[in-house]
This record gives sequence, C-alpha cells and structure tokens, in this order.
Amino acid sequence: MENNELESLFKLMTENRWKLSESTLEFRLKKLELLKKEIVNRREEIKEAMYKDFKKPYPESELTEIHTSIDEINFALKNLKKWMKPKKVRTPIALFGSSSRIFYEAKGVVLILAPWNYPFSLLINPLVAAVAAGNAVIARPSEKTPATGLILNSIIEKVFLKNEACVCIGEIDLAERLLKLPFDHIFFTGSTQVGQKVMEAAAKNLTPVTLELGGKSPVIIDHDADLADCAKKLFWGKFLNGGQTCVAPDYVYIPEDKKQEFIKFFKHEIENRFGETSSQRLASPDFARIIDIKSFERLAGKIAVEKTLLGDKVLRDERFIPPTLLTDVTIQSPIMEDEIFGPILPLLTYTDLSKVIEHIQKSPKPLALYVFSRNKKTINKILKQTTSGGVGINHVVLHLANPHLPFGGIGPSGLGSYHGYFGFKTFSHERAVLKQSRFTLTHLYFPPYTTFRSKIAFKLLRFLE
Repeated sequence: MENNELESLFKLMTENRWKLSESTLEFRLKKLELLKKEIVNRREEIKEAMYKDFKKPYPESELTEIHTSIDEINFALKNLKKWMKPKKVRTPIALFGSSSRIFYEAKGVVLILAPWNYPFSLLINPLVAAVAAGNAVIARPSEKTPATGLILNSIIEKVFLKNEACVCIGEIDLAERLLKLPFDHIFFTGSTQVGQKVMEAAAKNLTPVTLELGGKSPVIIDHDADLADCAKKLFWGKFLNGGQTCVAPDYVYIPEDKKQEFIKFFKHEIENRFGETSSQRLASPDFARIIDIKSFERLAGKIAVEKTLLGDKVLRDERFIPPTLLTDVTIQSPIMEDEIFGPILPLLTYTDLSKVIEHIQKSPKPLALYVFSRNKKTINKILKQTTSGGVGINHVVLHLANPHLPFGGIGPSGLGSYHGYFGFKTFSHERAVLKQSRFTLTHLYFPPYTTFRSKIAFKLLRFLE
C-alpha cells in the first residue's frame, strides 16, 4: 500500500469516526453478530490458514483462536448494553445541586498491530473491543503469517465498510508508516523491544497506547505440590502453539529434593503425548513449528549450549525444535537472559523460597507468574512479595481465557489491559460530565470573599473536611 493510499484510508476513517461514535447499540450488536457468523462459517479456512503458516494443529486453532474469538464476541453481545450506559457517580455535598455521570465515548480512529503467534485471535479480540466502543479500526496482521492475514482481510471486508474497519497487509515498513499517522489509540501485541519503538512513535502524536508484551514468566513449585499434576499442566502450557505463547511458563523453580521425580513425570508427559522416539515426536500432528528460520536459529542456539532431557535433534528444514526440558540450569545460564518464546523449559532448583522470590523481585516484571502449592500462606506470601501482569495458581495460561478478568502486563511486560469490559474501557474515553440544577450553593464561593455568606460557606467547607 502506497503512502497516498494509506493517507486516503486514514482520512476516510477520520471522516466517519463521529458517525461511528454516535452509533446505536443495535448497530454495534449487528456488526458483532455478522463478525461472529463469518468466523463460524469459515472456521475450517481459518484453521487451514494457520496450518499453512506454521503447522498449527487444527485442535489448537479451534481452542485458542476460533473459540476465544467467538467467546469474546459473545461476551460483548451479552454485556454491551450495560457497558454503553452512562455511569452515575456520587457528587460531594459541597457541590449540592449537581449530579455527575461518566460517559463512555469512542476514542476515534484506532490502530491494532497484531502478532504472528496467535495471528487470528490477537487481531480479532481487540477489534471486537474497539468496535463495541464505537471506533473506526485499521488492523495490521503480522507479515510472518500471510495466509492468516488474507483470511482476516476477507472476513473483515465481508462484515465492515472500508470506513468502519479494515485490514492492511504489508511488510514491516507498512507498520512503520502507519505509526506516523495521528491515531487516537494504538493497540500493539508483540515483543518488549518492538513495544518500545511503538511507544516512541506514538509519543510524537501524543497517542495513547496499549502494549501487550511478554517476558520471562516464572513458575514456582512448592514442596507440597502434586508433581504429576504439575508436569501435566506445565507440559500443556509450555508446548501449546509450539511454545510460542506470551504467557507460557518460561522457567520453573522446583525444590532440590523434588527435581528427579518431576523430571520423570515430565518425560512421561512428552513421550506419552508426542511419542516415545524422536521420529514419533517429529511426526506428531499436535506440535506446531517455529514461525521462521530466524526464530529457529535463535532457539537452536540456546539448546546447543545446554543439557537436555531427551536430546532430540533440531531440524532446520522443518523449523522443528523438539519439546525440550533443560535439566541443569542456573540463574547465570544463557537461557535465563531473555524470554525463550519456544518449546524449551529450563528447570532450576531451590532450597530457600525467599531466594526464589528475591530473584523474581530483581528481574523485569513478568506478564504471568504461576504457583503450584496447597499452602495458602505460601501462596499469599508469593502474591504479596512479587508482581506480574497476571497470576495462575495450580494451573497455567488459563487466566487469559476469563473475560471477567483484565489481561495485560506491567512495566516491561505491558501497559494497559483488555478482554471483556476492560477491552471496552481501553478503547473508550471516560468523559466526566457534571450537571448543575437550578438549586445550588456554589455561588456562595464567589468573590468578594469578605461577605458574610462567603465566610459561612468557607466554614461549611471546613466542617465537611
């Protein structure tokens, strides 16, 4: 897309933004219903596109892309009437005669920059929130998932007019050119490094941003945890989507005396679910591939310097990094330097929980933190002495599937949140509106301040303090 086309599109959106901002509940519900219908009707095409892009298993596409998108739409359809209503709030007695409300109004023209790892749902979900809030939307899918980008474009074209919502497909330079435009909000999902660039670009236009980033999400296994259960859940959460999940467990802390038992259970999970031999694991239809060669080589380099549990070979032509447990890792190991974002799980041991907490406190704030424990005191101690975007207790990843919870990071792992009502708020301006009736006391505060009534008024204020 050339610059003049991009500018024309943006102008088209800008000219329509007030119409969309004033759109009725019925109009917005109709658009969301049409979007849902189109996704349902084309679910097989959607799954085929993601398999073509990085061999994402069909069941995983159904669960993590299509179902989550439909669930987000359903939640908005059920609750949008309530969200759109102005919220009446209390007014202090000093402003007697006034009433106060919060109006939720659309921000205007918004930009959604989607990632490649969940290329469908991580574009559709913020789009749902933006449309529900009455915005015009320009969305750009990742250039790394071209097949998914095409199906997204086809679906959005079918549901929305071009001045309501559209998909722009292109390479990285397209994203850079989009960021130069004076959007009313930018929603970005991706790496912390790129997130910094997005925020820098947005600052030039004083554009507010939502940054959904990542980080090294730790797991703490307590002494009393059920290790077989831990291994099963960590296996799923780590190897889902080939390990390319922003809230995937990044590394595990386990008591020193529980290490070998956990390794036994984790090995069983890998062999039982992906195959007992290297060739069986390679042939498994349930394990996604790494997105591109650059990412493959980064991950292969990490494995090359570490001791692995099964010792499977990596295959460059297949972009295959096997499900890997690193069994001999310390805080100083290279694998602990940055987010892994692949099917590699480092295992660290501890004897003193306070040292684990100290390490997490000193590390960049993660997007998620996971605790496996039956001890309430231990759980509360970890919650009080650490911070993270979200927390999972005795499970992993699931917290982002609850539309009643805000999903987002903190610090290096993100800025702002969405899902459900929190997504509606993200794409809305909360406008404060105070209405004064005929009966008021506020004129008592007007000068000159030496009159009897002013003195009485200021005594009243002190009484109310």
